[in-house]
Amino acid sequence: MANDSMPTAKEEAKVKSPPTTLTTKERLSAYFTIAAAAFGLISDGYQNNLMTMANVVFKRLYPNDYTSVVSTRVSNALLVGAVLGQVFVGLICDRIGRKVALVATTALIVLGAILATAAHASTPSGLFWFLTVARGITGVGVGGEYPASSTSASEAANEKMVKQRGPVFIMVTNFVLSFGGPLAVSVFLIVLSAAGENHLQTVWRVAFGIGIALPLTVFYFRMRMLSPKLYRKGAIKRRVPYWLFLKRYWRAIIGTCGAWFLYDFVTFPNGVFSGTIISSVIHNNDIKATAEWQLLLGAIALPGVFVGAYLCNIIGRRNTMMLGFSGYLVFGLIIGLAYDKITKIIPLFVVFYGLMQSCGNMGPGDMLGLVSAESFPTPMRGTGYGLAAAIGKTGAAVGTQAFTPIQNNLGKKWTFIIAAICGVTGVLVTYFFVPDMTGVDLADEDAKFMQYLIENGWEGQVGEDDDKELIHTDITPESDMEKASV
Repeated sequence: MANDSMPTAKEEAKVKSPPTTLTTKERLSAYFTIAAAAFGLISDGYQNNLMTMANVVFKRLYPNDYTSVVSTRVSNALLVGAVLGQVFVGLICDRIGRKVALVATTALIVLGAILATAAHASTPSGLFWFLTVARGITGVGVGGEYPASSTSASEAANEKMVKQRGPVFIMVTNFVLSFGGPLAVSVFLIVLSAAGENHLQTVWRVAFGIGIALPLTVFYFRMRMLSPKLYRKGAIKRRVPYWLFLKRYWRAIIGTCGAWFLYDFVTFPNGVFSGTIISSVIHNNDIKATAEWQLLLGAIALPGVFVGAYLCNIIGRRNTMMLGFSGYLVFGLIIGLAYDKITKIIPLFVVFYGLMQSCGNMGPGDMLGLVSAESFPTPMRGTGYGLAAAIGKTGAAVGTQAFTPIQNNLGKKWTFIIAAICGVTGVLVTYFFVPDMTGVDLADEDAKFMQYLIENGWEGQVGEDDDKELIHTDITPESDMEKASV
């Protein structure tokens, strides 16, 4: 949708940014930044999916204490922490720097994972409160990783490969996040096979403990990385023009926030409680069988990521996202309307369930991070991305909180019917509010934003304080664009 207040791919730029040349160190740092985003976000995917089988284990170990209320609280702790992390770290990575934000989020994930692994109390209730706090700390790190890693990856990819920025971004963000699901279940199965079902206490602690190692793999590289040059050139750290940002990008904010809320409202509870759903349709309630079907479910959902990465340049970001939301409508209705019959054939149920999640990965799963990174200018990218991701995680928390009451009061089939309704709403929100930035150089959009600030009388400085190669520039209404360039 073209709009005067929102830039689109078809908008003619009033100004063009000067070409960016990178030193050898900056080129290497760009590659490392992209790779570090992938390795960092895989730990997020692992943590997001850790409770899928942990819920099944805790229900077996503590049948009287691990009620639906406790299960929801422990699962939601990560989401509440993630919302806080996404908002505050989004601001930090714009105002202080990408590197500081990345190091801080890694440290928080490690701390939270250590506390969760070592969780102990004299009563089951105390244990689950301990886990709630630990998962909340982990969530702040996990949530902060979204804007910190994703903004850095998009800017680094833009410096190296503008035309392939979308597919590269998807492979180092949503692919590894989605891969975290099968990875978490695979780790659980390996540990379960080694320890046996008589040692479930060991199983869940080892599974949580492995979550400590994953973020540590990138800690060293993040300590040595450079912030992307696009950020170092365009950072605004003082007198940040938030009101002008809202005036120019309000439609994109509504689109990214609304679509992300709907996507996480559906996908997160369906991911967290999928193990419980599958367990309920398996007649003998076997934990290993549940994990095996869960692994198949995750494997079926994964190819959607590759389809989305392939389509995002061909048919555009917005069309790919609408196509994915349409899959919720189709498969949500198929499963929901035929739930009583389809659950009697477990392989068929798992396949359709997986296809619904695969459509989610192909569309909003792939595109939301990408469009949220592309729709906003570099000085405000972390803020805009963090806000959209936080609203998304709010949707996940609401969905997780509502999941059990919906099942208990309306029936399990309604969780899928509601997913179909969210799919229709997602298509409409995407069509009317999400800009399509396919093929647009992020530096060009930055130049348009600077021109917009000049036209609206903003005065301030652009560029990082500590980058000696960059010149601080005063932006005033009387400045021409050459003086505004850094």
